[in-house]
Amino acid sequence: MRYVILLCGLALPLHAQEVDLELVLLADASGSITQGEIDFQRQGYAAAITDPAVLGAIRSNLTGTIAVTYVEWAANQVVVVDWTVIDGEASAAAFAQALLQPPRLATGRNAIGNALLEGQRLIEGNQITGLRRVIDFSSDSLGNFSGAGIAEARASVLAAGITINGLPILDEGEADPLAEMYQSDLIGGPGAFVIATDRTEGFVEAVRRKLILEIAGDLPSPDEGMVVPVSATNP
Repeated sequence: MRYVILLCGLALPLHAQEVDLELVLLADASGSITQGEIDFQRQGYAAAITDPAVLGAIRSNLTGTIAVTYVEWAANQVVVVDWTVIDGEASAAAFAQALLQPPRLATGRNAIGNALLEGQRLIEGNQITGLRRVIDFSSDSLGNFSGAGIAEARASVLAAGITINGLPILDEGEADPLAEMYQSDLIGGPGAFVIATDRTEGFVEAVRRKLILEIAGDLPSPDEGMVVPVSATNP
């Protein structure tokens, strides 16, 4: 089942559209994520996509546009906001508004491999030509309880020329190896990186920084403590 929001003409038409970046935002909505955390994640992405620095990064690229879709995943995957071309304040605001409206429709335990394959399908099945193609995956664990294996799905995504970046959501105040697990087992492709965050207000800044890097096609600098970059040659 999909919950697709039409943006009433505020976004540019997608037919044969060329953009700098095709970006699938795969957000965790599994059983470990409460309704309050679902709302918090959506609000964080809505705030980040409309941030002036993010919009400036979009405008600074070759076409001045990106295409974004927001998908929540658990045992199933649900498109919360369908592909939207963002080229400025109006289209970013429309995307943000649409993101906050739908009910929660993804339920159950983790099916991470299936989520990655759905991200690949969404990129390959749209009518957009992106100079770069990225799946941005977030979760609070890498436990995989059904569907395709993570290694199998990751290999398929990378073979398609799509980069996987990661936003691990860590347990606040505890030692958490999740960022390192993301680096070794999940992300890959040219320029792939991990930005770790938690469920505090720092989440918005992490999402904002991650979007700017993805839009610009940059790697984070070594002195950014919240960032774990990997080599562009990572398989």
